[in-house]
Amino acid sequence: MFTLTTLASTSTDSAAAAAGAGVGAFIGSVIGYVIAALSLQGMFTKAGEPAWAAWVPIYNTVVLLKISGKPWWWLLLLIIPVVNIVVLVLVSIALAKSFGQGGAFAVGLFLLPIIFYFVLSYGGSQYAGPGGTEVRPGGAASYV
Repeated sequence: MFTLTTLASTSTDSAAAAAGAGVGAFIGSVIGYVIAALSLQGMFTKAGEPAWAAWVPIYNTVVLLKISGKPWWWLLLLIIPVVNIVVLVLVSIALAKSFGQGGAFAVGLFLLPIIFYFVLSYGGSQYAGPGGTEVRPGGAASYV
């Protein structure tokens, strides 16, 4: 038979476990955010955008869209279920083209974005312009 002290200690243990889980989730999310921002920072630098933009929530997505050659209002499409998946596929393809990569790399960007963002950021890829177009000094665009 349960006594009052047994129920009280179980309740206290549950509260402590929940608090510990909350702290662990917070620390994990901060670590994840730092890793994501570091992966974007190098990409933004290569594209001529400010590196600090990688650390600003929502704005970093606007800059990523700009680098990909997509309009800023696609950010609104990212909050619509199912539509966001299509938008992410299109952005991944355009981002791969922006850095002179092909379709297989775009698949990697979609499925494992953090890893492939690091490859774009700190690998040998060069930024070729939004969506893979490089603007020459005369104003003409060349497609890579």
